[in-house]
Amino acid sequence: MTHPLDLNQLAQHIKQWGQSLGFQQVGICDTDLSAEEPKLQAWLDKQYHGEMEWMARHGMLRARPHELLPGTLRVISVRMNYLPAKAAFASTLNNPQLGYVSRYALGRDYHKLLRQRLKKLGEQIQQYCGELNFRPFVDSAPIMERPLAAKAGIGWVGKHSLILNREAGSWFFLGELLIDLPLPVDRPQEEQCGRCVACITTCPTGAIVEPYTVDARRCISYLTIELEGAIPEEFRPLMGNRIYGCDDCQLICPWNRFSQLTDEADFSPRAALHAPQLIDLFAWSEEKFLRITEGSAIRRIGHLRWLRNIAVALGNAPYQEEVITALRTRQGQNELLDEHIEWALQQQLARRAEHRVEVQSPQKKRLIRAVEKGLPRDA
Repeated sequence: MTHPLDLNQLAQHIKQWGQSLGFQQVGICDTDLSAEEPKLQAWLDKQYHGEMEWMARHGMLRARPHELLPGTLRVISVRMNYLPAKAAFASTLNNPQLGYVSRYALGRDYHKLLRQRLKKLGEQIQQYCGELNFRPFVDSAPIMERPLAAKAGIGWVGKHSLILNREAGSWFFLGELLIDLPLPVDRPQEEQCGRCVACITTCPTGAIVEPYTVDARRCISYLTIELEGAIPEEFRPLMGNRIYGCDDCQLICPWNRFSQLTDEADFSPRAALHAPQLIDLFAWSEEKFLRITEGSAIRRIGHLRWLRNIAVALGNAPYQEEVITALRTRQGQNELLDEHIEWALQQQLARRAEHRVEVQSPQKKRLIRAVEKGLPRDA
């Protein structure tokens, strides 16, 4: 390096390089998350992490990014928009015959894309400085990305525990680049949720147990993605047609009026996953599931849990003989799946009985009117 290193100028270069790589915002913060440690421990003590044992296994390491890469002095936090055009939220959620996939998972898995861009950013900084230790993270290590993003000025932590930005809402991915340079840090944004509790009251399963605290065991995203066993029966009717993740707390948030659409082609929805018929999805073979979800975040749950989730959604769908037939065709294939199919069949059969009563009721009403008027019963 022939020029003296101006850290203020370098910080500006980093933000420009980041935007040229497709990040909508780049912020810088120090590594001190000591204030988060008691909150994290309290959350773990209440077992809010459910079966995500890795959350407890790494313990306070999550709040100590400098231990992940010794010598780390700063964290570069980035965000990248993922909301596609024509997201079709309402038309999908309001049609119980369709399957709703969380909008972040409609396109290509974001982990590799963001990680590759962060690696390029690190290499650009390294080339500029001549020497640099860096390490990119995108959900790839125990690190508290949201508190870091808040410290770096990307946004504030909303009551649903997601990062909110006044110009962009919350429809964006986060990533981090750890570096060993003492760059100037950015100022955090002030929280601007105010008295609003829309995300808390709209959560279908009451997973936001208090402001800024989510009990993962109740969260539909956890139930459909992280949970490996049976979905507790109390939550099944509340899941509706959500078969992979849930966006309700974001959909209701007033700040998402300012959300920005993505310009990343990789985040464009795959046709087979965008407002698909539940019956069609339930018929997918494992080979078809793997083929269609190649390069998608959905693939990680596997075909069995995919079918489990769809079985619950079919149980919540309006009565149709085709649904009952579809459910019965997969009985006996797997014990876990059978449990959810049997529950779904019970729901469908109960609706069939109600449907038959409803069909007969107009005839009964005419009969009652006829008897009251003294008319012949076939009038």
